[in-house]
Amino acid sequence: MRVSQKTLFNLSFALCSALVAIATSATPDAASTPSFVAFESGHVRPLAMSADKTLVFAVNTPDNRLEILRAESDRLVHLHSVPVGMEPVAVAVRNKHEVWVVNHLSDSVSIVRLDKPRPRVVQTLLVGDEPRDIVFAGKKNSRAFITTAHRGQNAPFDPQLKVPGMGRADVWVFDAKKPGDGLGGTPLTIVNLFGDTPRALAVSNDGSHVYAAVFNSGNQTTVLQGDLPNGGLIDKPSPHINTAGEQAVPTGLIVKYNGTNWIDAGNPLTGETPKIWNDRVRFSLPDNDVFVIDANAKTPKKIAEFKGVGTTLFNMAVNPKTDTLYVSNTEARNHLRFEGPGTMSSTLRGNFAQSRITVIDNDKVLPRHLNKHITSYDQAVGTETERRLSLATPLDMAISRDGKKLYLAGFGSQKIGIYATDKLKKDSFTPSLDQQINLSGGGPSGLVLDDDNQRLFVMTRFDNSVAMINTKNRQEIAKLALYNPEPQSIVEGRKFLYDATLTSSRGDSSCAGCHVFGDMDHLSWDLGNPNALIANNPRKYVDLFEQFPEFTTPFFNPMKGPMTTQSLRGMAGNGPMHWRGDRTGITHDADETLEEQAFEDFNVAFEGLLGRAAPLTEQELDSFAKFSLQLVYPPSPIRNLDNSLTASQAAGEDTFRNFLSTGPGLMACNDCHTVDIAAGKFGTSGLMAVEGGGLAENFKTPHLRNAYQKVGMFGSTGNPNDGYPFVGEQIRGFGYQSDGSIDSVSEFLTLEFNLFNFETETDKQNVVDFVLSMVGEMAPVVGQQVTLNHNNVFDPATRERINLLYARAKVTSPRSECDLIVKGELFGKPAGALLNKQDKFVFDSRKSVPVSLQPLMYAAAIKGNFLTFTCAPPGSGYRMALDRDEDGILDADER
Repeated sequence: MRVSQKTLFNLSFALCSALVAIATSATPDAASTPSFVAFESGHVRPLAMSADKTLVFAVNTPDNRLEILRAESDRLVHLHSVPVGMEPVAVAVRNKHEVWVVNHLSDSVSIVRLDKPRPRVVQTLLVGDEPRDIVFAGKKNSRAFITTAHRGQNAPFDPQLKVPGMGRADVWVFDAKKPGDGLGGTPLTIVNLFGDTPRALAVSNDGSHVYAAVFNSGNQTTVLQGDLPNGGLIDKPSPHINTAGEQAVPTGLIVKYNGTNWIDAGNPLTGETPKIWNDRVRFSLPDNDVFVIDANAKTPKKIAEFKGVGTTLFNMAVNPKTDTLYVSNTEARNHLRFEGPGTMSSTLRGNFAQSRITVIDNDKVLPRHLNKHITSYDQAVGTETERRLSLATPLDMAISRDGKKLYLAGFGSQKIGIYATDKLKKDSFTPSLDQQINLSGGGPSGLVLDDDNQRLFVMTRFDNSVAMINTKNRQEIAKLALYNPEPQSIVEGRKFLYDATLTSSRGDSSCAGCHVFGDMDHLSWDLGNPNALIANNPRKYVDLFEQFPEFTTPFFNPMKGPMTTQSLRGMAGNGPMHWRGDRTGITHDADETLEEQAFEDFNVAFEGLLGRAAPLTEQELDSFAKFSLQLVYPPSPIRNLDNSLTASQAAGEDTFRNFLSTGPGLMACNDCHTVDIAAGKFGTSGLMAVEGGGLAENFKTPHLRNAYQKVGMFGSTGNPNDGYPFVGEQIRGFGYQSDGSIDSVSEFLTLEFNLFNFETETDKQNVVDFVLSMVGEMAPVVGQQVTLNHNNVFDPATRERINLLYARAKVTSPRSECDLIVKGELFGKPAGALLNKQDKFVFDSRKSVPVSLQPLMYAAAIKGNFLTFTCAPPGSGYRMALDRDEDGILDADER
């Protein structure tokens, strides 16, 4: 479609007049629903610095902005706030004119021009699901590399969620100078890596190689099926009874590949030798952790990989002198069993995930335990000296120009660790208070080093601030707090998830060791306790099962067997917690919800698992619960952005809701896995269900919102005579069911011992497709965005996407899907707008009148106008578009 210059002039004149007309009644009231949604996205590269060392760029994750600060000798001065996408987690400087920002929730990258008088977003690239990091590399740093999961509505491929042996980690590559003018830009290529979701990137000193680390890379552990129909795993290591002589229930067993065999851990206390289980594991886990990409190739491609780097990989840094690569990570010890005192077997109490830096020097992979000073792991609690020296959850790193000194952000320790790189390589360093910098704010997540001026800049996430450190005297000399729209309950409660100094006696363990950034570590753990007793199960079952008490299990056995880590997201309104629902919440007070009390029932884990000297106080636990129960799942990256279903998903939903597949012939899937979007039910009734012959105890019906995240195991760990073949290399060791022993949703519906029955295989696969597309608290469109400018305003695909966002913002049933906002620059001034119920955009000044979509879009055809449309969470649009601080004075009226 072409529009004449005269038409553009008239439309633009009308819009400009609207922006200055007086119409005080045009401004909508603030939203009645909560204006902030807690996604708790993890920082990756939250800070960057200009080449001349005068500007610091910081992502303001909760406020969806890039903050630009001027670094002076003794202070930080705030210059600009640039609205970008939702949940920005990484920023990189391309040149003196341009900065790129990675928006984790929006599946996008904002290109920010550092123009005068103010910086602005001039283009938005659309990429795969949950992008995390960005670097510039190749000849003259001419290419941009971005990590994403191998899925998402912007990806130009089918993620093939039911296909085994596929890499599910991607690196998108763009020509940094010409990323493409069409919808979302045009990548040069997408490099697929054989891993499960990538996170960090790093670049060799000559720019020729890009390193990409798999976030949830695993550690070559998997879990054997319990094999109950064949009598169970009769060769499991002891103990088989608890301290009272009560028999353990038959369960699965976690095994680890040692380079030759799949073995269990035996019983270290009694000296019981580990057993070999090779015949049961019909797949392999190559444990590819860090990949090397040729950035100079005509088409960038993977050329090498490193194994054995760690379980959860956070950040990477390259030594500027030696090209040695450093990877901050944690190593899970999930092949060992049990919490508690460990008087009958091993215990993971206080030592379940070790904080490390792995040094990759040429072809050598050298893991280094950062807390090797701890010698009390065989005791109930550690010492104060151990706690003060420890550094937990290692994230970002910065290396001095001479390559001799490495600074490390201890996210769970409120400090920076300093390591001599030669001693780190040799593992000859000794943790010392002299080699630590204490911070005034908790959660250090990002570092930028200015060697010339002896300064280190630190992002501290707990207080959403940027600190400046004098590296000579190692003192914090300045700090600037970024605006934070989070409610105080989130700010106050966050530390209980991450702060190992607060939550463990040795200062090295926190809940985030497994619940990484409030989500999962994608592992299974056997956290039973042989020193505990069988407890009564007071839980209510789904109505039909109440009629068959002979199939119920009215007990909770303390030796519960392996269970996969569950996310802390989306717990509100979903009933008791843990796979079995054994955190029942039934003792909740009248002024608290069942879920609040159920979460508080976890208090025993602070002593029994984290190794704390005492449980949290009631006030502390209440604060932690209030924080955690506000966390929500991100939008589904599988379902169509318009919330429609494919033909197979739609057919699957019909079968899921209406066909009596369970029993068989007694119930539909939906009778237990309730899907009622209006009621906030996304696959669980919150009640107990009979599990059939595959599990010895019954479980709470689990929700289905994150089923797509568990794709990638494929292959049997069941009875060696079950007929399942060896299927080769896979990217995950854990899949579905409570213990993660079932490789796919399809196999769960097949193997669950005649509990499910479908008329045809097609019917079953349709149900699988529907389950994998399950939505959650947010509609699929939330976070999605498009930037309009004079280059793409008439591009059909771009206009189609804006029309889609517009249409979804008008949906109100069964729930509102999003608030459509616009941020950008119009006629030389910053502008914000929100689509109201009258289908008009109201602006962030009481001197403006509403305008419709078409004039707003046409305005972008005028060079110098840039408008970014974003689907914000329902209730957040007013704050994000019109009144940032919600003080009743609109943003433009405050400037």
